[in-house]
Amino acid sequence: LISASYCLLFAAQRHVLTYMEDAVSQLLENREDISQYGIARFFTEYFNSVRQGTHILFREFSFVQATPHNRASFLRTFWRCFRTVGKNGGKYLLTAQEYHCLLQLLCPDFPMELTQKAARIVLMDDAMDCLMSFSDFLFAFQIQFYYSEFLESVAAIYQDLLAGKNPNTVIVPTSSSGQHRQRQPPSDCSTVDGVEASLFYQCLESLCDRSKYSCPPSALVKEMLSSAQRLTFYGFLMALAKDQGINRALGALPDKGDLFLDPAMDQELEKLVAQVSRLSVSGPTSSSGDTATVPVRNSPRINSPWKPLHHRRKMDAESEGSNEETDSSEN
Repeated sequence: LISASYCLLFAAQRHVLTYMEDAVSQLLENREDISQYGIARFFTEYFNSVRQGTHILFREFSFVQATPHNRASFLRTFWRCFRTVGKNGGKYLLTAQEYHCLLQLLCPDFPMELTQKAARIVLMDDAMDCLMSFSDFLFAFQIQFYYSEFLESVAAIYQDLLAGKNPNTVIVPTSSSGQHRQRQPPSDCSTVDGVEASLFYQCLESLCDRSKYSCPPSALVKEMLSSAQRLTFYGFLMALAKDQGINRALGALPDKGDLFLDPAMDQELEKLVAQVSRLSVSGPTSSSGDTATVPVRNSPRINSPWKPLHHRRKMDAESEGSNEETDSSEN
């Protein structure tokens, strides 16, 4: 028999309580709509969306960053939605502000600060309005977003080493509220040589052992730093972003060589285009000379169990209002 302590540990590691609380909250908020098809079906669809990673769409930032699975799902969704930006040989280059607008299409209150931190990894000391390729920004954003709390502690360790201090006490963020503190970026300009790589790694290894937040695998970090004598803070962040071993360990994005390949999504798009094409073609002429009516399949509309439901009802109300205006104008 599975012990109760093991079950509690599993639930904590998988953040089951977070999803249960969110599901109940959604249930109470949308109980009138959910009553049409039952509570059991609602929970089934909710946890299917969690498994598929679509549960984070259009949700508030506090929920998007609440669990490692949510963060990985958001990264994967951002890549799949906007990977075409990076096609055609990187023809389309965007600024940090423009990438932030794309992020806000998926999460309306996504903080600009995180976008700027990701852009700073790519641009280093360049102006923040410089253009970036999709792949450069995406892998930097992945590191900054997924390992956000870890990087806050790394920045503090780096500053202590620069000041000649030995950071015996590992600084671990204690807040999981999603309020990301304003980090003063270490000035790599004034310390070109950075800090000693071996001492820096010792501090990181201790941090990874004691931190309750997501950290990159220490073995991969050690391998990454093994050939360096000294390094700067942003040099370390750029190395993290470019390391494909760390990318694979995180598991949200494909390798850089496969970044613009997504057969599953392409297949879905092809099906959608084919359906639209069929609907736009007139039906065949019947034997009586009249145009045959193309049968229309009315799929049952099932309300989503997450936040967009509220916004959809608002849009439906606005749509009905516009129809009334049209009717009155015709009269």
